[in-house]
Order: sequence, then C-alpha cells, then structure tokens
Amino acid sequence: MKKIVVLTGAGVSAESGISTFRDSDGLWENYRVEDVATHEAYVRNPQLVLDFYNQRRRQLATCEPNEAHRQLVRLEEKYDVWIVTQNVDNLHERAGSANVLHLHGELTKGRSDVNTEVIEEIGYRDICVGDMAADGTQLRPHIVWFGEAVPNIEKAAALCEEADIFIVVGTSMAVYPAAGLVHYVPKHSRCYVIDPKSVPVSREVVFINDVATKGVKQLVEELLKQ
Repeated sequence: MKKIVVLTGAGVSAESGISTFRDSDGLWENYRVEDVATHEAYVRNPQLVLDFYNQRRRQLATCEPNEAHRQLVRLEEKYDVWIVTQNVDNLHERAGSANVLHLHGELTKGRSDVNTEVIEEIGYRDICVGDMAADGTQLRPHIVWFGEAVPNIEKAAALCEEADIFIVVGTSMAVYPAAGLVHYVPKHSRCYVIDPKSVPVSREVVFINDVATKGVKQLVEELLKQ
C-alpha cells in the first residue's frame, strides 16, 4: 500500500470558520501574535493568553469539519495516509482521519508549563489561572508558541522520507520548520500543492490553484482512480 503524507495548514480549516493564524494586517483575531503566541507573553500576562486560547477553544466547539477534511479520509480506502498538520484544531480527527500528527500542539489539550510530557485532555473547557497540571504546576495550553521547540518535527520528517505521494493543502510554506518537510520527500515521489494562491516550493510539483474543499476533492478523485 502506497503512503500518502498530507501537510495541512490554516487554509484547510478556514472554510470551517476558523481564522487563519496571521491575516494581512499581522493580527490574529485582533491580537498581536507577539502578545498571545510566545512564552514571554504568557509569563507577562497569563490571564490574557489563557483567555485568548479559551476563546479559540469555544469557537472550535462550534465548528465542523468541511469537505476537505472529509475527502482526505476517503484516501484511506486505498492508501496509507498520514496527516501532518500545522493546525491546532481537531477537525481532521473529527472527520475520521486515522493518523494525525500535530506539529504546533492541540487546542483540546493542556500541559504543564515545566514538563512538556505532562499533557492532558481538556476538551473544550476553559483553562483558568490556578488550574493545575498533574505535576502541580500551572496548566497551560498545549500549543507550540513561537520560539519553542517543535517536538513532533522529527517524526514528521521520518514520515515524509517514506512518502510515495506528498500533498500540501492550505499552507503558505513560510513557517519553519514545517516548511522544510518537503526536503525530506524522496525525489521520485509525486508532490501536489493545493492553494488558491501561489506557494513557493523548491521542487517540481503539480499545482491545483483552488480552495481546499474543491481542490482536495479534485485530487482525491484522481488518486482513487489510479
């Protein structure tokens, strides 16, 4: 069974109503990224940062997987499919994808601010100042903030090294280290990029210039016929 690795970004969840991380004005939901997505911001104003992710979690509870998420699940009928996502939502899982690797953390989990291995499911509930992780430290969002290590990047690279087909959906390929994963894909493997905008990729790829829901459906139909 051939292996497909799909790298997804904010564009795959945008049609479910989830805001892209950084809009053209440099803001995310009217917040400066530097004020809500760094550990320094968390230390400086934990209440603000916790409230920001509480809002994101509440929003996620109202969103549903879209056609792009659902179509990717169909590929499992014929292929060994791995989703490597930069997104912190759980829409791939809710759509039914069996293998999902999160690079930047997960909104529905919290963790210790001291031990990155102490992680717990919190669902869609708020995290408040005073909520403790299992090790007795303040519970924080299980999110990889700017400047923090990406713990799953080595596993993602290993998956890409085994990919027969590599698909990029809804990411500008501008955020590292995720953007560098394409370099691990074997030269003989086929690569596809689905995005309505031009995406710079340092290898030969097939572009499908469309939104995620339409572009993914088109590609899935093609791959299932092969």
